[in-house]
Amino acid sequence: MKEIIEQAFAESARVKHAFLRDYLEALTKAIDAIVAAFKSGNKLLLFGNGGSAADAQHIAAEFVNRFRIERPPLPAIALTTDSSALTSIANDYDYSHVFAKQVTALGKAGDVALAISTSGNAANVLAAIQACKELKITTIGLTGGNGGKMAGQVDHCLCVAEGRNAARIQETHILIGHVICELVDERLCPA
Repeated sequence: MKEIIEQAFAESARVKHAFLRDYLEALTKAIDAIVAAFKSGNKLLLFGNGGSAADAQHIAAEFVNRFRIERPPLPAIALTTDSSALTSIANDYDYSHVFAKQVTALGKAGDVALAISTSGNAANVLAAIQACKELKITTIGLTGGNGGKMAGQVDHCLCVAEGRNAARIQETHILIGHVICELVDERLCPA
């Protein structure tokens, strides 16, 4: 049992270090985009399925409440939380529309969207990215493996490319989310 635990920790660390090696510049540009949006009075929209939905909610809460410092609330909306909107859209149209319709209703040019899909192939996430493009919303894709279809469709791709295991990809995603929160705070509210 101890060997399995040690292997999981080692793999998680390896995947995180590989992401940092390959995507540090892309992560910096994504953070710049979020800072610029907040400085201009725009918002951050976040969405994904399953564990990625939980990550979207988690990151949105860090911005709306606070992360590590006291600062004014920042406008971030997880499109995964409104059960009435999600179920009515899925029922009346199709599940692939649940995020795109919300993007169309709530988003505007100058906003930023953080699309999270471990595989990069979630149909509803891809549809929302397309809705963002139509509205001139900057897109950041948080994905894994080869990036899937998402990789070629977002403005800023943050791909956990070494990750072949969804758990290790998602562990890296939440670290990336926390780094984004910390650096956005630092840039907006320097000590």
